[in-house]
Amino acid sequence: MANKVAFITGASRGIGKVCATELAAAGFDVAITARTVKEGEEREHSSTIKRSDTSALPGSLEGTIELVRAHGVQGLTVQADLLDPASLGAAVTTVLERWGRIDVIVHNGRYIGPGHMDRLADTPIELIRKQIEANAIAPLIINQLALPSMVRNGGGTIVNISSSSGYSDPPAAAGDGGWALGYGMSKGAMRRISGILKLEYAGKNINFFDVQPGFISTERIKQDMAGFGFDASKGAPCDVPARVVRWLVTNPEAARYNGMNIEGQQFCHEMGLMPEWPGPAQTSGVKAGAGNYDWSGWRMSQAAQGKPWLQAYEESL
Repeated sequence: MANKVAFITGASRGIGKVCATELAAAGFDVAITARTVKEGEEREHSSTIKRSDTSALPGSLEGTIELVRAHGVQGLTVQADLLDPASLGAAVTTVLERWGRIDVIVHNGRYIGPGHMDRLADTPIELIRKQIEANAIAPLIINQLALPSMVRNGGGTIVNISSSSGYSDPPAAAGDGGWALGYGMSKGAMRRISGILKLEYAGKNINFFDVQPGFISTERIKQDMAGFGFDASKGAPCDVPARVVRWLVTNPEAARYNGMNIEGQQFCHEMGLMPEWPGPAQTSGVKAGAGNYDWSGWRMSQAAQGKPWLQAYEESL
């Protein structure tokens, strides 16, 4: 019997890379997309219009696919750019032609570039538009092309790597430890996708999830973001959201969370998905106790009452 197929965007490094290896370990054939094919490629990744940064970031599709194939499954790399709809269409078509199906999509890729950490007064509107295009429209392009395959094959799972910036205010202005308007707007738009598609595809055995990873220590956070007030040493490892994604696409109980946003660090810790990880940091001002973790904005009032994340979540259903 052929393996199921996972399609992951932004998989040259960070969360996407580890999601790819986790799903390969779970027995999926894995197709990965990103812009960076070979290690050492240079392109613009500065978060501000105030300066340019084209230094090479660690990671590449070639490096990730080696890790995928080490698990004894098939791996496929397809270069794509979230701002280039034609490349997205070509990527999905290539996977469907090669393997005949896509069972899982992980929308991890997002806009990288100027405007991410610039305040409104300094940001050309075109850069805000690009963030919405990459973070909210690109996933829809991929979904439109891949969902018919899921329907034909009797089901599937789509996971959006979301962000608390889409439903909560930053702790400070962009450049001082917070994020800019374009990022929050685009992630807010992405957050609306799962709940609506859950209804549109009801009865088709297709689940739609958002996984909010919290602050994660990725390669790019380490290299780029200290100057904007982000300390990578305080982030959780990429394995945390990746373990949550693996659970969601392999565990039958995941269907109970269909259409919902899942606080990744809390879920991972409370479900024991990564026993070697001590768990998320306590949120300042929240009473200590079981389940009181760094919620990044979701139902903070219930966290303060000492309710574990899963209990609070289930009570809201």
